[in-house]
Amino acid sequence: MTQTKFQKFDVEQKLKEIPLANKIKLLGGKDFWCFEDVPEQGVPAVRTSDGPNGVRGRNFFNGVPSSCFPCGTGLAASFDRDMMHRVGGALADECRAKSAHVLLGPTINIQRSPLGGRGFESYSEDPLVSGLIAAAYVNGLQEKGVASTIKHFVTNDQEFERFSADSVVSQRALREIYLEPFRLAVKHSKPLSFMTSYNRLNGTHCSENKELLDGILRGEWGWDGLVMSDWTGVYSVNESVKAGLDVEMPGPPVMRGATVNRAFGAGKLTEEDIDDRVRNVLKLANIAIESGIPFYTGEDKVDTPELRALLREAAANATVLLKNDKGLLPLKESAKGKKIAVIGSNAKLAFPSGGGSASMSASWVVSPLEAITEAAKAVKASVDFAVGVSAFRYVPLMDAYLTHPTKKEAGALVEFFNGKPSDSFFADVNSLAQKKADYAVDTKSSLCFMIDGIPWEKLEGHVLTRYTTMFTPDVSGKWTFGLGSIGYSQLFLDDKPIAENVKSYKAGELFFNMGSDEVRGEVELEAGKSYKLVLHGYVDPDMLGASPFSFRSSFRIGAFPTVVPAEARKEAADLAAKSDIAIVVVGTNPDWESEGFDRKDMKLPGETDELVKAVLAANPNTIVVNQSGTPVEFPWVKDASTLVHTFFGGNELGNGLADVLFGKVNPSGKLPLSFPVRLEDNPAYHSFGITSETPGKVLYGEGIFVGYRHYDRMKLAPAFPFGHGLSYTSFELSGLSTSAVSDAGDFTVSFSVKNTGNVDGAEVAQVYIAAPSDGSRITSPPKELKAFEKVTLTAGESKKVEVKLSREAFSYWNEQRNSWVAPAGKYEVRIATSAADKDVKLSNTVELKKEIRWNGL
Repeated sequence: MTQTKFQKFDVEQKLKEIPLANKIKLLGGKDFWCFEDVPEQGVPAVRTSDGPNGVRGRNFFNGVPSSCFPCGTGLAASFDRDMMHRVGGALADECRAKSAHVLLGPTINIQRSPLGGRGFESYSEDPLVSGLIAAAYVNGLQEKGVASTIKHFVTNDQEFERFSADSVVSQRALREIYLEPFRLAVKHSKPLSFMTSYNRLNGTHCSENKELLDGILRGEWGWDGLVMSDWTGVYSVNESVKAGLDVEMPGPPVMRGATVNRAFGAGKLTEEDIDDRVRNVLKLANIAIESGIPFYTGEDKVDTPELRALLREAAANATVLLKNDKGLLPLKESAKGKKIAVIGSNAKLAFPSGGGSASMSASWVVSPLEAITEAAKAVKASVDFAVGVSAFRYVPLMDAYLTHPTKKEAGALVEFFNGKPSDSFFADVNSLAQKKADYAVDTKSSLCFMIDGIPWEKLEGHVLTRYTTMFTPDVSGKWTFGLGSIGYSQLFLDDKPIAENVKSYKAGELFFNMGSDEVRGEVELEAGKSYKLVLHGYVDPDMLGASPFSFRSSFRIGAFPTVVPAEARKEAADLAAKSDIAIVVVGTNPDWESEGFDRKDMKLPGETDELVKAVLAANPNTIVVNQSGTPVEFPWVKDASTLVHTFFGGNELGNGLADVLFGKVNPSGKLPLSFPVRLEDNPAYHSFGITSETPGKVLYGEGIFVGYRHYDRMKLAPAFPFGHGLSYTSFELSGLSTSAVSDAGDFTVSFSVKNTGNVDGAEVAQVYIAAPSDGSRITSPPKELKAFEKVTLTAGESKKVEVKLSREAFSYWNEQRNSWVAPAGKYEVRIATSAADKDVKLSNTVELKKEIRWNGL
């Protein structure tokens, strides 16, 4: 395709011009990332790209590196709509560089359980926070001409049986909790597209749910945009078309195309039905044309000082100070000339994002160890490191140790050979020595998810793969190698087999559940010596079953110095004991938090808890840093005087954390999620996943009592409440006043916030409303967040904050009336710094004198 210039057109006129066959073509994708085109009639192929915390571009494999922002929960921890607006703008710049017209984000599903595999990707357990943060992101993105895609519509809250699970939700919970972030995003921004979720909602798949798409989204809310499916998330023909699903992705389509012709011929679809869908495709094509982003062109990356500063700011804002009982932080004056022990595999390894669609090849990444070491130099402190524990599920990738076999540069060579494996293929590293590759490509990584980026259509159905690189370890001793693959694979080091995944092959959760479990091998290595590493791989086409994808190879190879838990723990404790300060960095990583599977529990991986306990016992001046996208258990929390939580922080995760630890940034992050003491305390404990009593169904038995609403109702204290986060300064809230409530339900809340400490900082003032408890209205949560304001103050400064609220502050969804109702009565306004009752600083009463009912936005 050479044509790159297209002119904006009249949509209705274009509908008349396009033949029916081409209209039907436009109902499905062209390829993995692009919508279909009709270039001869002036309709280009609109390109999408995965977000939500970056812009991957068109390839999982060998893609152009991208800026990775903190994960959704990390961004939401900022409670900073201005920053989110700037993040959206930066992502738009990256979209332009990647020639992407549509970004597949933000993700705004609710974390009803801490175990949801994609929980890190969304924002919050609270619909208000989710909706307002999303709106800021959307506005920043779309002001620069890039279309957002709000996803996943709706109740996409677990990964287990995600294509078939039926989310059984009451109408009240659906409206007040799960649809509310989407409604707020539509109200406060104008997202140009929506993506449906994989699952069923109350019996009907969301991609064919007419009540959801045409009834609520387009009808009640008056939204006017394009609805696409999640990738492979369409399960019907005429039902999905009539329900309001415009485009099936990816392409070529499975449920559209020729099947639509048959449905049309049978009278199940009319041309008017098809026009209703194509109209939205054409409108989005016009928006893409107006954006000035070219079509059918290449990709580039963005790297500017402004972008680097924003990435670092976002990483710092994704850091929450949970405890600072002894005032160990910040490490400014107290760390001068001191010995600092940094401990933990999460310190050495940088995890910018969770796994799955939200992951990408970050253009650069800074680990906590690198950043802490650099920050320590400024205060003339020394840093020593001990790994302490292996917290990974899969052996970490070995990208930093690779050299191309024929070029003096980092990387590896991947070759493909048509044919089936010989008897010696998996036993003899030289079995392909006399063959010429049918296709070859270089790569920089030992993670090769080749769902794209390889011309599989030019290769035969049976393909052999050879991956070759030179591996140079940085420490001597035993190294553990890990191998996982789609299909069979064998790993060789200096011609000797070290990890076998043929006879040992067992289906696992790698590569969106299409891959194997990991197999491991151990080898004694010498630092600085280069070893030839070769992988042989083969995917029997029958192994892919009903997969819609045609790729024939994928694998990941990991390598890490072997960790013996007891020995590593003792080494870490000994280092902590002889140091002045210990910083132990623990947590999860994309092995544990990812699209495709849910967590099994809330525990920290491996023997992490034992490590933390050992370090705390060895040195009372220990700072514990936890990195995870969603809550984990802290069984040692009472013994830890200092605890910092940081989320998956993007490119600059290490620098953002170090800026907070060393006081360059005063922390202002707040938890967008409640952290339970234990898994059993969370509201969805008895109904997450699918139980034998309700096969195929997920009963949302907690109703509206999600997150802090549950802990309030049960009078159950979490380990750390929603909205909690400390600062290096102190704040005072005073002078609450409230205006009279108008007949329309509008009123104003004002109060003052003063920085009473010696350090500049920011406080997030949270406005909760408590419904009357006199029995005059339906049962409601003890209080609900209805507004929040982040207030930045210099030391000693005071500001007056004014918050405008509406009828939404009093409302609930009345199932009998099928509408929002704000009952008359007296409501309590509470200004707080977290959802915990002890953090309510101010309160007052307002009265709504007349009941209000409404539908829509």
